[in-house]
Amino acid sequence: MDIYFLGTGAGMPSKQRNVTSIALNLLDERGTYWLFDCGEGTQQQILNSPVKLGRTEKLFITHLHGDHLYGLPGLLTSRSYLGGDTPLTLYGPVGLKSFVDTALAVSGAHLTYTLQIVEIEDEGLLFEDETFRVETARLEHRIECFGYRVIEKDQPGKLMQEKLFEIGVPAGPVYGKLKLGETVQLADGRILHGPDFVGAPIPGRIVVILGDTRYCSGAKHLAQGADVLVHEATFGMDKQELAYSFDHATSHDAARTAEESQANLLILTHISSRYQGEAINVLLQEAQAIHPNTYIAKDFWSIEVPRKA
Repeated sequence: MDIYFLGTGAGMPSKQRNVTSIALNLLDERGTYWLFDCGEGTQQQILNSPVKLGRTEKLFITHLHGDHLYGLPGLLTSRSYLGGDTPLTLYGPVGLKSFVDTALAVSGAHLTYTLQIVEIEDEGLLFEDETFRVETARLEHRIECFGYRVIEKDQPGKLMQEKLFEIGVPAGPVYGKLKLGETVQLADGRILHGPDFVGAPIPGRIVVILGDTRYCSGAKHLAQGADVLVHEATFGMDKQELAYSFDHATSHDAARTAEESQANLLILTHISSRYQGEAINVLLQEAQAIHPNTYIAKDFWSIEVPRKA
C-alpha cells in the first residue's frame, strides 16, 4: 500500500503543483486504486504517473469546490475510452450526483461501465468489506466537507513452516488447513491445532486523508492513531488569520492535529502557490517543530504506508 500524489496545490494550479488529487495504491491488497478528489487536469496527471485509470475502483470527493471536483467529468469518460469496464463508485457530499449527471447529460457522454454515486449525509461508517473499512466525518470548511479514514483490517499471521518441518510434517494441503486455523489429524494419528502453528495477526494500517479544513475536532477524530495523516497546509503561520477566515489550515494547525491525535506520519499538501522554491521549507519547519515526522508532498511523489512494528 502506498500513497501517490497527483496534485498538491491549492485553489488554482501552478507550474509546480496541479490542484488536488491523491491515489491510494491497493494493487497488492485488492488489485485496484482508490482516488481522493479530482481537481482539473487530474486525468492528465494520471497519464504521467503509474496509476491505471481502468483499475480505479473507488473515488472519494471531500467537497464540491472546483479544485477538488472539476476534473471528474473528463476522468469518468476517459475511463471508458481506456477500456475500463469494471464498476466505479463515487462518494461525496450531497450535490455530487447532480453535478455528475448534469455534466454527462449535457455533453452526451456514454459510460461503458456501471457508475454508482453515494452521497454522504451522515458521519460514520461509509464502506466495509472483508479487507477494508472506510469511515468519514465532517470537517470545518466554507461548504460541506468530509475527511476519510481508511482502515485495513488485520491480516492472519504467518504459518510457522519451520516448526512444522521440525516435527516432520511435509508441505502439502495440510499447511493450508492449519493456516486457516483448522484442526488436522495426520496419517500417523497425531492431531495438530491450527492456532498452534500460526503467528500473531498482522495489524492493518490506517490512512487518513482530509479535505480542506480549519483545525477542528472532526479532523482529530479521524486522525486518531493513524499510520499516515494527509492534511492540508494551505498557509504558513504568518497567514493564520487569512487561513481562518477562508476555513483553511496552516502548517502549524496540521501539525497540532497530528500530534494531538498521535498520528505517526504527517504529510502536508494543498499548498498555496505563494510558496515557491525555498519558501516551502518554512511550512515544513513550522510543522516539524511540533510533529517531527512530517513531509511535504509534491506532484508525482509517493510514499509507502509503513506497518506497525
